[in-house]
Amino acid sequence: MKPASEIISRPILTEKASGLAETNKYVFEILPGADRAQVKTAIEAAFKVTVQKVNILIRKGKVRRSRLGGGAIYTESVSRRAIVTLKKGDVISLA
Repeated sequence: MKPASEIISRPILTEKASGLAETNKYVFEILPGADRAQVKTAIEAAFKVTVQKVNILIRKGKVRRSRLGGGAIYTESVSRRAIVTLKKGDVISLA
């Protein structure tokens, strides 16, 4: 099994993610091949908390137009995110 630092790419720090943190849910960008069980063990090992639930979503890449190269159209890469629900009383300090 891969170490936690490889499974969890980075925390997502947006306004929506901050709102979820108030309800004990935290959002992380994860490795494309990671499953729920791997994410759960990685979060528990990295932050010493108890995970109750893991929801995984796939964020499709946006279509962009380049200013260089005659307005070539390209697509950003696809990313996977995990919304992790913690046991009541557990907190992850991301700031």
